[in-house]
Amino acid sequence: TGKVDLTDAVGLGELKPTIVSTTPIAGQKPGTSGLRKKTKEFMAENYLENFVQSAFDAIKESGTTISEGTLLIGGDGRYFNGEAIQTIIKIGVANGVTRFWVGQDGLMSTPAVSATIRERGPVWQKAFGAFILTASHNPGGPEEDFGIKYNCENGGPAPDKLTESIYEKTTTIKNYKICKEFPAIDISKTGITTVASADGSAQVSVEVISSTESHVSLLKTIFDFGAIKALLDRSDFS
Repeated sequence: TGKVDLTDAVGLGELKPTIVSTTPIAGQKPGTSGLRKKTKEFMAENYLENFVQSAFDAIKESGTTISEGTLLIGGDGRYFNGEAIQTIIKIGVANGVTRFWVGQDGLMSTPAVSATIRERGPVWQKAFGAFILTASHNPGGPEEDFGIKYNCENGGPAPDKLTESIYEKTTTIKNYKICKEFPAIDISKTGITTVASADGSAQVSVEVISSTESHVSLLKTIFDFGAIKALLDRSDFS
């Protein structure tokens, strides 16, 4: 048979995944509050990439179809938050995620993430899970702490079975997948960015959403804010 020259063939373009060789990095064992380390550790070569790839492998192995639904990403805004979000998106695309929600400016509190997973629709876009970039009360900054944790489709933190699977995979990882040419997303303003493959066979959407809308809407079903405001406005209230 004759050879086919695909040099100039139209392909996946910005959606083309690259497989990057790597080696395990010790100590990537997440707890209930996720993985917390010094920011410089997370910024080191392949550190974040190894953990995120291991997480995707474990999530898929648990039975979650990540090409359906949406992956939510947000954090507390500490140093390295924005860069980490872009990396997670690129690895997510390479692993088959086709839809992302990102909190505006990369911000979303843990309760807001939980509310968004459970409440934001439509049903066919429901989030299958979320990466939350936070080290909670630990100080942030280039010399301080960074963290990442995964919440499941019920809005709660990943169960032990999943975190143990993630850790196990970090100890044997040999490569990760990333779409290096996927464009950086402007997360400073709400809106949808759609990136299609060069051959038109696939597309990915990244929507920057309000960091508080779903959470506030849920709270309004629990608390009567009008009554609370009226009470606070009373002259005899102190």
